[in-house]
Amino acid sequence: MDPATAPATASPSYTAFAGPHRVAAGPLAEVIPALKRRFDADRADLVLVFEDETGRQVDFDLRGTGAEALARALERAGLAGDSSGGARGPGRPKLGVVSREVTLLPRHWAWLEAQPRGSSATLRRLVDEARRSEPKAERSRRIRDALSRVMTALAGDRPNFEEATRALFACDGVKLAALTARWPRDVREYVLGRWQESVGA
Repeated sequence: MDPATAPATASPSYTAFAGPHRVAAGPLAEVIPALKRRFDADRADLVLVFEDETGRQVDFDLRGTGAEALARALERAGLAGDSSGGARGPGRPKLGVVSREVTLLPRHWAWLEAQPRGSSATLRRLVDEARRSEPKAERSRRIRDALSRVMTALAGDRPNFEEATRALFACDGVKLAALTARWPRDVREYVLGRWQESVGA
């Protein structure tokens, strides 16, 4: 699904790589079981997991049962209570929430407090809606920034890496495709797929 048109309840997506090979992709409900199977087979197996929206690496505690590992991952992502990996229902997530001060006028607080799901849930929904409706150029920039982080982690030592990064930020998809031609297939497909998302954002 195109992140730019995803519904408010869309689950964050993740992609996992073992070396240059993509071993899992999708919401946590799909990614965690795949990671758990690899973990149980070989605990020394090195897998890098990226949050697609930000490009940041994340680590998951895969000990215990698969259900326990998934529950911990959902809690960390602020999706506790939803085994499908989608958005959490009413109530405050145990983990994944950062508490910071917000300064509003009395009329703003009055409106928030009147919302049926509470102030915090309403604010999170409003922020998500604003992100989805942000200008196309801004969303494209965020996708490229995220992709740059993943490229650095997966392909920092690959041929033409610096030139490919410059092509990414210059919005030159033809050059990016040519410069990544010698990269491992899964890495290249991820890069070009995310690039397509950036130009279609």
